[in-house]
Amino acid sequence: MVYKNFQDLQLSALGFGAMRLPVIDGNDAKIDAETAEKMIACAMESGINYYDTAWGYHDGNSELVMGKILHKYPRESFYLATKFPGYDLSNMDKVEEIFEKQLEKCQVEYFDFYLFHNVCEMNIDAYLDKKYGIFEYLIKQKETGRIRHLGFSAHGSYDIIKRFLEAYGDYMEFCQLQINWLDWSFQNAKAKVELLKEHQIPVWVMEPLRGGRLAKLSDREAGTLKALRPEESIPAWAFRFLQTIPEVRVVLSGMSDMEQLRGNINTFESEKPLTGEEWKALEKLAEEMTKQDVLPCTSCHYCVTHCPKGLNIPELLELYNEHTFTGGGFIAPMALMAVPEDKKPGACIGCKSCEAVCPQQIKISEAMADFHKKLNG
Repeated sequence: MVYKNFQDLQLSALGFGAMRLPVIDGNDAKIDAETAEKMIACAMESGINYYDTAWGYHDGNSELVMGKILHKYPRESFYLATKFPGYDLSNMDKVEEIFEKQLEKCQVEYFDFYLFHNVCEMNIDAYLDKKYGIFEYLIKQKETGRIRHLGFSAHGSYDIIKRFLEAYGDYMEFCQLQINWLDWSFQNAKAKVELLKEHQIPVWVMEPLRGGRLAKLSDREAGTLKALRPEESIPAWAFRFLQTIPEVRVVLSGMSDMEQLRGNINTFESEKPLTGEEWKALEKLAEEMTKQDVLPCTSCHYCVTHCPKGLNIPELLELYNEHTFTGGGFIAPMALMAVPEDKKPGACIGCKSCEAVCPQQIKISEAMADFHKKLNG
């Protein structure tokens, strides 16, 4: 197992993510605890020492199951991470209640790593609002040793992450980001990593395989990679990409069965960063994959000046591209929760004034109508 230095700790470069544990009858709330226990035993034997769960995973049952399983191991043999569920605004005034319950569920007296969960457009104002006392409470828990290391995860934009860092950056020890070879450009992950580097904050990675999308390439796409590394599995390419980024310390993988676990363990037995040629091949492949499904908006903002409704069309098209390429998901709906109703895609009146000045000749009115339809089922 490859290990990475973090302060005075040695963390396994592969972390066990408990968001996609094996389940019974396809019911996400019914974790197959027996299989999960066998997987964790295998992970422990293979040297994985970082385990990541959260309040909302598996309908609230991930922390319970992980707590029961990990309680059987010496406390010093693993590092446990969980998060304050700020993705739900109704939790903002319950930080103490939730934290105490998490300790109980996980059967521990302290968390090695604790995160502000999912800093994004929808919750940034609440996270920074002193009336909730979230930051102050978590800092107090760190001072008393019930949190050993404090950080945050983020699906939000570069500007949202920058705003959070301006407020709390001096106190953040690590950041968990969605990074993979597709989102390096598509979700501007590269710029986010550079921002964290400026603050000297190391990076934890979530969604390295983009929900499994990068483990299942077309024959043509896979052939491109096999020609460069015939011995490498397709999922391993995603991890080799991340091994090439110096700022990355821990890569979290949500593994649902023993086959996935063993495959990832095998990959992390060694570090094999990409060559320049291999990196460029992935960049080209990512560009080809996203071009198939996304609109070529360049954010020139000509459209904005001609929109009678004052819609931020480039931002909406960026979210539309994400939603369309992913086939749904939570990122676009989550970001739009922070947008007033009269500025959402459904507010477009189809006048096409924007289309008259669009250099890319994008059919914006059709995209807005389609986006509104997708968001509303």
